[in-house]
Amino acid sequence: MKLHWEKATDKDIYKVSELAEICWNAHYPSIIGQAQVDYMLHKMYGIDSLKKQLEQGQIFLILKNQTDTLGFLSYSVLEKDFFIHKFYILPNFLGQGYGSRFLNKFIDVFNPTSIRLTVNRQNFTSINFYFKNGFFIEKVADFDIGNGFVMNDFVMLRKS
Repeated sequence: MKLHWEKATDKDIYKVSELAEICWNAHYPSIIGQAQVDYMLHKMYGIDSLKKQLEQGQIFLILKNQTDTLGFLSYSVLEKDFFIHKFYILPNFLGQGYGSRFLNKFIDVFNPTSIRLTVNRQNFTSINFYFKNGFFIEKVADFDIGNGFVMNDFVMLRKS
């Protein structure tokens, strides 16, 4: 099946927020708890927050095949060094190779010198996905996100 993406605009922010809510509620409560999921969805995926991220130069891609929306990816770039802020495939499409295919297409199209991202240290499925796709753990980082919550992450790196 042919995969493609559409660059999100202000009009697509509601769709990104909706996709995030589906992905996060399916995956993260068992890792970080529902209270932190609710807080982070509001803080990072609320409409105002997403609009601000767009204004600050973050680029959102809505991931699709010929018939379905599969997920989304957001990134920023400084020269040829990319940072993936968000990369989510909807739960009903996980395990079908879409994530790797989109990541490989992203790399083919943009030819980055490096790609960095953060991933929760308990998110073993995603960590293994990134290992499989050429990333390694660069460092451990903790981020205080307010309201008594902390993101306990790995910073992962892939060099071309």
